Amino acid sequence: MASFVSSTRGIPAGSTVPRHVAVIMDGNGRWAKKRFLPRIAGHKQGLEAVRDTVKSCIELGVEYLTLFAFSSENWRRPADEVSMLMQLFVLALEREVGRLDQNGVRLRVVGDLSRFDAKLVALIRQAEERTAGNTKLTLTIAANYGGRWDIVQAAQAMLKAAPHLAAGFSEEELTPYLSMNYAPEPDLFIRTGGEQRISNFLLWQLAYSELYFTDTLWPDFDRAALERAIDSFRQRERRFGRTSEQLKTDA
Repeated sequence: MASFVSSTRGIPAGSTVPRHVAVIMDGNGRWAKKRFLPRIAGHKQGLEAVRDTVKSCIELGVEYLTLFAFSSENWRRPADEVSMLMQLFVLALEREVGRLDQNGVRLRVVGDLSRFDAKLVALIRQAEERTAGNTKLTLTIAANYGGRWDIVQAAQAMLKAAPHLAAGFSEEELTPYLSMNYAPEPDLFIRTGGEQRISNFLLWQLAYSELYFTDTLWPDFDRAALERAIDSFRQRERRFGRTSEQLKTDA
């Protein structure tokens, strides 16, 4: 397992290109509604934006891309929409994994997979195994994922492996059990669709991420939209608790 600098324990290396981009892909349903189409049409069009974003991240030098595909709260949506989303997930895995593999993309899926049917879980595991050796980009899909769930499951797994830590433990001792322990913390968080909240996504990992919100609906999110987000990131002063004067001195 790789080791990365925690933003609350140290100072991650700076870069003009975010090493890790995390995205809440919001606005699929509204995109469809504006066109008098069923909501699932927006989700299908959203897959095109996923393809474009993956390609753009590879070309721009982003190493990790994490997409919030289905939250633990999304089960509250109408049953027919949830069913169609599950079918679309299966279809995407069947059609896209070969392309990801050819382009050097490693696929990871994080979240509580226990509520998914056996076929979907098998496809996920097969895709992860097939792409395990790829290094151009690590694409993580967060599915039935919640930030609070992640922290709770990490604590449970840690205490099962090391019961003596019930008396007290550190951030460093918990971190290896988080679902995204293989990736650095996101440098840039993007949410499309105009909402300005993180909606229980990567609560631990977003501690010092730069937040970027755009009114662009996810199916319309393209290379130019990603570059605008990265341009905004480049304008940020990432202090990690230090002062501006200290940054100037270090420079």
